[in-house]
Amino acid sequence: MSGKSDTCLSRLESWFAAECNGDWEHTYGIKLETVDNPGWMFTVEIEDTPLSGRPFTTITERASDSDWLHCAVTDDVFRGIGGIVSLERILTIFLDWAENSESHP
Repeated sequence: MSGKSDTCLSRLESWFAAECNGDWEHTYGIKLETVDNPGWMFTVEIEDTPLSGRPFTTITERASDSDWLHCAVTDDVFRGIGGIVSLERILTIFLDWAENSESHP
C-alpha cells in the first residue's frame, strides 16, 4: 500500500462515509476501545448496511501474547479483538471483507 488513499484509516473513513445516509449513523456506528489484556476491541454495527447478513468466516490468529486476534460477526455486529500490536490487522480484516462484499450483491 502506498499513499493516504490506501491506509487503513482512510479506507475506514471511506466505508463510514458511504454508510452515513442520514439514518444509519444516528442508530449504529463504529467503536474502538482498549481492553485490559492489553489490546484492542473494534466493533462495527453492520445492520442496515450492505454487509448485513453477508457471510463472514471467523478468523483467529495467535503469534504471541501481544500479537493475536479473533474476528467474528454475530447478530449483525463485526467484532475484532486482539493484542496490543494487532489493531491494523483487525482493521484490514474488516475492510477487506467489507470492500469485497460491496462488489457482490
